[in-house]
Amino acid sequence: MSHEVVEKNVGLLAILVILVISVGGLVEIVPLFFLTETTTPAPGVHKYSALRLEGRDIYIREGCYNCHSQMIRPFRAETERYGHYSLAGESVYDHPFQWGSKRTGPDIARVGGRYSDDWHYVHLDNPRDVVPESNMPSYPWLAEATLTGDETATKMKMLNIAVGATCPTCELYSEQDMANAQKEVAGKTEAEALVAYLQGLGLASKQW
Repeated sequence: MSHEVVEKNVGLLAILVILVISVGGLVEIVPLFFLTETTTPAPGVHKYSALRLEGRDIYIREGCYNCHSQMIRPFRAETERYGHYSLAGESVYDHPFQWGSKRTGPDIARVGGRYSDDWHYVHLDNPRDVVPESNMPSYPWLAEATLTGDETATKMKMLNIAVGATCPTCELYSEQDMANAQKEVAGKTEAEALVAYLQGLGLASKQW
């Protein structure tokens, strides 16, 4: 087949482009499903508690990932500021994945335990009260919105499916976990859930 035939046939060109991209994608992606580093939890990494799971959903719902990455790259400037570079095994319970390199605000992969809960509550209510130069928007409604936990067990079931398909050595939620989920979450504010999520980020890296 000559180049001229391909170049003059848009349909054939499109098919061949899709074929090349598909093969290249498979070559790059498929091996990741069989690497220990990507399918085994890093030391100290565990499944989310019911409250942290709700907090993670709030983090995603409010679009926090648009400004805050959770991926510390293995560069001296980053590790000196944030801590140990990110490992794939830290994110085995993350669906959707939270890695990314776009930052408007600081990376939060190691924010857990760095500030008190009260600091986070004030920061969410009005970031400029604790960081005067911050351009982060305020989220005062999080302290007023209360969780019911009606869907927490369902979220656990869905996460079991996603995690079980990609991480054979990961902990899955048990029937007991699901039965207790609503009780653990009900009555908590969305701010409490989000802070619980943030306070757990990067704690495992302190063991490495």
